[in-house]
Amino acid sequence: MAVIRDKEAECPIDAALSVIGGRWKGTILWRLVDGPMRTGELRRSIPRITERMLIRHLKELVADGVLDRHDAQEVPPHVSYSISRYGRTLTPVLRELCSWGEAHMKRGPAEPGGCAPPPI
Repeated sequence: MAVIRDKEAECPIDAALSVIGGRWKGTILWRLVDGPMRTGELRRSIPRITERMLIRHLKELVADGVLDRHDAQEVPPHVSYSISRYGRTLTPVLRELCSWGEAHMKRGPAEPGGCAPPPI
């Protein structure tokens, strides 16, 4: 599902999801809650993410001010990412999402036709 990156979203939920929405952004942020990580470390900690998608999400999170990018200007390159001061305001949200996700996973599959009206 593509997330529309509209800076003038009409709904606060849409505005939040335009920043943290996406298949891997929550996982990236969750990995960085405990401290900075290099790009390669992040990549290894999320086995199914592609390098291209990781870099794309990192760039978007940096552009939105949620992550800080640290480049040591060394050879070989030493780039790491950490959650910015502004991004730290997401920590309670991420913790609640994690708790909700755990409960949802335990719940099991939804009943078929859960929203359909009863037959007449």
